Amino acid sequence: MSLTDKAIARIREMIQSGELPPGAKLPPEQQLATELGLSRNLMREAVRALVVARVLDVRRGDGTYVTSLEPALLLEGLGSAVELLHGDTLLELTEVRRLFEPIATGLAATRISDDDLVGVRHHLDAMRAVRDDVELLNEHDAAFHSAVIAAAGNRTLATLLEGISSRTVRARVWRGMVDDHAADRTIAEHEAIYAALLRRDSALAEAAALMHVSTTEQWLRQHLGHGETRSGAVRE
Repeated sequence: MSLTDKAIARIREMIQSGELPPGAKLPPEQQLATELGLSRNLMREAVRALVVARVLDVRRGDGTYVTSLEPALLLEGLGSAVELLHGDTLLELTEVRRLFEPIATGLAATRISDDDLVGVRHHLDAMRAVRDDVELLNEHDAAFHSAVIAAAGNRTLATLLEGISSRTVRARVWRGMVDDHAADRTIAEHEAIYAALLRRDSALAEAAALMHVSTTEQWLRQHLGHGETRSGAVRE
């Protein structure tokens, strides 16, 4: 571990222990460096790294503060990192989605409000209306899932799923372009999810979401065998 990493670890320990809670202002640079037994240069490097990680926020003329540490803030870089992945990792991302999204959908069925259902239904209706436009169809497809996951009321889970969605949305766009029947199947699968949510049936909602994600995963497995994702077709 480098000296900078050790400095970062020391500051993180102060945050984790509650000595520096969310929103707290850090002591002046020299004071903090002395308290932690670090040089000012190491302290600055550690602070810069934690600013990039959205753990700290430097306010000009005011000082350095611990951020809210909300999941949406700390994990917002996940989507950017995902975009750098390539090749077979697309299938791995779909596997991750299969593990998390059905459970989140089942949870949503127990917590979804009437207003939330109206929002989900809006995107389902929009999908039906734009079924011949692959781009718009997938745009509302993604919005449908975002609305469902948000209704689960778990911000960490929602942020994780949002982080992997952009790449899987691209895959669904490509699928729609090469499979004439994809739109009909996709809409039918979303209708099944919505019907389960409407009934507040957790087990049925989880099963419907699992079937939907598994369909995409199976399709990807078939096409990975022919090298399409390695050639970059899915990533465009």
